[in-house]
Amino acid sequence: MSHAEPVARTGPPPNGALPLAGSRAVWFQPESGMEADRLSAPRPDLCGLSLDRPRVMGILNVTPDSFSDGGDHARIDDAVARATVMADEADIIDIGGESTRPGAEEVPVTEEIRRTAPVIAAIRAAGITTPISIDTRKARVAEAALDAGADMVNDVAAFEFDPELADLCAARDVPVCLMHAKGLPDTMQLNPTYEDVVGEVMGHLEARIDFAVSQGVKRERIITDPGIGFGKTLEHNITLLQHLTVFHDLGLPVLLGVSRKRFIGTIGGADLAKDRLGGSLSVALYGVQRGMHLLRVHDTYATTQALRLWTVLEEGQHG
Repeated sequence: MSHAEPVARTGPPPNGALPLAGSRAVWFQPESGMEADRLSAPRPDLCGLSLDRPRVMGILNVTPDSFSDGGDHARIDDAVARATVMADEADIIDIGGESTRPGAEEVPVTEEIRRTAPVIAAIRAAGITTPISIDTRKARVAEAALDAGADMVNDVAAFEFDPELADLCAARDVPVCLMHAKGLPDTMQLNPTYEDVVGEVMGHLEARIDFAVSQGVKRERIITDPGIGFGKTLEHNITLLQHLTVFHDLGLPVLLGVSRKRFIGTIGGADLAKDRLGGSLSVALYGVQRGMHLLRVHDTYATTQALRLWTVLEEGQHG
């Protein structure tokens, strides 16, 4: 099945131009055969946040082994302190207790709950009201996180690892991000191959969306993520980034997660993940210019600052 791939533009729109995926700054010219309504319609609000402008999802890993910030926030006090800062810099805080970096091994459910639920409860007890996402593949972990005060689920396995997570998301009626990944974290970077990476990622996301809906998840509660770096080579990642607008043909919000990833270091010449801020910002703004709705990032302050400048330059107003 072919998919529409609108050409994203910014600046003053000409006659006949339509907003891309509900953006107030990015537009496209519909072509013959395009489902213009699906490509242009506003996306549903997320946790009370409008998606007519890009939103920042701040990464808060409470793990000892995440590729970039492992161990930085493993103690509850450290995690709450970081969340306090992020509450002023990000729109959503994404908390994860299991590393999904290449080569990472699975964490037992009880340990993942021990790492995440008390942190979420402590963040809420501190009076922080910023929406919280639980980054997990497991229903029991998500349930404990939602009970502790989380608002949405971010599943890198798109319900393939634990199908019961779909039932939970449906029962709780919470937003869920479904990401494409090829293989499990411990093996996904061992020679991943595709005949058509864009088409295959799109097809996989369509199938997982259909599964979610079949389990009772409302379509308007779903966010999509092409899964940059998850079972992809550098060339696959670049190809997906060059074709980001095709994912708007799903008619749903799109999350872009590229912060500090290996391909940025490879191209930008930065071996250490924490030295990849410049490249991370570059790719994030590239995504914003193609209508991405959510940016999942480590560097919340720098990303928010960059977005504010981009917004003023493109729209002529603060946003």
